[in-house]
This record gives sequence, structure tokens and C-alpha cells, in this order.
Amino acid sequence: MSVTRPTSEDLVDEIFLFGRALRDALNAGESGSLPPALNGVLFVLAGHGECRQNELASELYVSQSSLSRQIAELVDLGLVERRPDPSDGRAFRIDVSEQGCSYIREIKAARASQLQSLLDGWTEEDAAAAAISVRRLRETLTERQPRSTPSPAPSSSPTASSGATFSSTGTPHA
Repeated sequence: MSVTRPTSEDLVDEIFLFGRALRDALNAGESGSLPPALNGVLFVLAGHGECRQNELASELYVSQSSLSRQIAELVDLGLVERRPDPSDGRAFRIDVSEQGCSYIREIKAARASQLQSLLDGWTEEDAAAAAISVRRLRETLTERQPRSTPSPAPSSSPTASSGATFSSTGTPHA
């Protein structure tokens, strides 16, 4: 049986509200972190892996000019490296630096700790069931939504010289 329109409308509302609540709850526990927009760029770059700036702009659905300012700031902070593209002398390739990988690990650990404390009244089974439902929804939406540029598989997204890989959400793996 198909999902009804009222249920899908309720789900859209709840997902929107969930996103806001999650962002507010997790950002509240991040002292000294980057602004959310820079965090977003860094985490998506980590999940995508080394690329040209125009590829990342497409992945983020932003203009190259607005992304250029954010990349410059991340480079200045030492979190992103920019190198000439060997196949095109006019272009550059960008990737998360070692320092950027460390920053991502710290932020992910802080977010996990913050969420763990917020879910104090939940059982492990409830949290695992929620993770399964959210993952299923994300996978369904991802599979059925055509993209202008395909995303690489998360397990094959190496970062700069760190040798670490990141999931599509920027979760580092050793």
C-alpha cells in the first residue's frame, strides 16, 4: 500500500522541523567551531574527496563564486588544501588537509557526545531503530532523486594526504 498524501505532508513537516532541531541542538554544544556554512562545505568536501571547485559547487548546489570565498577561508585556516590540477594548468583541485581531518573528527565526536546526552531517556534499541528509519528514508530519497552530477561511493572518498576515508556525511573512518 502506498503512503497517503496527509502522511507524506506530515513527514515533510517533521523532517524540516527535525533538521532545525538537530542543527540547533548539535551546534549548541560546539564551542570554537566554524560557522555552519563552512562546516557544511568542509564535511561535503570530505565525503566527496579531492575534486575541482566547480564539482564541489555542483555537489553543494551553490555558485562557484560563493563557494570560492568559503574555500579561500578554509584554505587560510589550514583545513583545506588547494593544488594545481595536473590535467589543466588553469584549474585547481581542493581537498581536506590533515588539520581539516582532525577538525572533522573532533566535531563528529562532540556532536555524538551531545546527541548521546540529549537521548538520555532513550533505550539503545529506540536509538538504533531511529537510525535505521532515518537511513532508509535517506537512501530512498537518494536513489529516486536524479542528480546533476553523480556522488562517489562513500567508501572510496579519500582525503588529501591523511589516508582516511569519510562517509557521505563526513564521518571519518581510519
